[in-house]
Amino acid sequence: MSNKTFTFANVLAAGAVALLAAGAAQAQTGGTLAAVKQRGVVNCGVNTSLPGFSTPDAQGNWTGLDVDTCKAVAAAVLGDAKKVKYFPLNAQQRFAALQSGEIDLLARNTTWTLTRDTSLGLNFGPVTYYDGQGFMVSKKLGVKSAKELNGATVCVQPGTTTELNLADYFRANKMDFKPVVIQELAEVEAAFFAGRCDVYTTDASGLASTRAARAANADDYVILPELVSKEPLAPAVRQGDDEWYNIVFWSVTSLVEAEELGVTQSNADDLKKSDNPAIKRFLGVTPGMGKNLNLSEEWAYNVVKQVGNYGEVFERNVGKATPLKLERGLNALWTKGGLQYAIPVR
Repeated sequence: MSNKTFTFANVLAAGAVALLAAGAAQAQTGGTLAAVKQRGVVNCGVNTSLPGFSTPDAQGNWTGLDVDTCKAVAAAVLGDAKKVKYFPLNAQQRFAALQSGEIDLLARNTTWTLTRDTSLGLNFGPVTYYDGQGFMVSKKLGVKSAKELNGATVCVQPGTTTELNLADYFRANKMDFKPVVIQELAEVEAAFFAGRCDVYTTDASGLASTRAARAANADDYVILPELVSKEPLAPAVRQGDDEWYNIVFWSVTSLVEAEELGVTQSNADDLKKSDNPAIKRFLGVTPGMGKNLNLSEEWAYNVVKQVGNYGEVFERNVGKATPLKLERGLNALWTKGGLQYAIPVR
């Protein structure tokens, strides 16, 4: 009897292990990679138009820091950074587009929060821009601090962390405000510059983008010094597909790793001859990293050669030589006082 019981218990245990393994395999491969390869493009959700982060030119060519996130994933997966189909989405459309499977990846100046990470069924990749919410006013208003905004009318987009932070900040500082809530980005910007509201609030990077691209004279507007929130902006994918999440995570990580290693668009080919073991692993000279991701061994080389490293992406899109004139600040490498720190590719 004891032998039969022991044998039956073993069978049950083996069956349970098999079910767990099958479930794990299903979670690990949710089919996005296969779908992308079959389709031949990455479907990427971006902002409708936020200069420096995602904006199309007259020919429909998209550029920006978030756009380069899309391109990095396409370079890693398909070997070609141009194989991206862009889906311009407003703040209220973005999550539904990802949840429904319309897009494979959301790279749209989106803040990573607990609620979005859990109840919305999303997984966020590495932070591509550490930001904070700010306030922009006309210089004619004569305001020097956000704490002088009691009674102001404030332009804000719905369905954003911005809207929630705005209410929290004014409540905490015992001030009143009148919200002017407008859904589309272009319309909320136009309302602010037309004088429908005293203040425009969004992420500080977005304020710099709006001032540089939309103001008739950028010098007529000032971004107040206070940052009233933490806004870690990161790409997102659907939960339930570990394989695709890993690919997006490491594609973005490779941008920062490349900067740490000193690998750039211009020297990536030469550094394939490097004796540095970390560089050899990263560029696929020493195989193994690509296999772990179910990608070509040149996945990271393709990212850097076609898109650049994180420093190149930052400076090209939002850095000091661009109309936004943003400093690296928190987005500098950890070795230079910032928060950008690559998980080791090894």
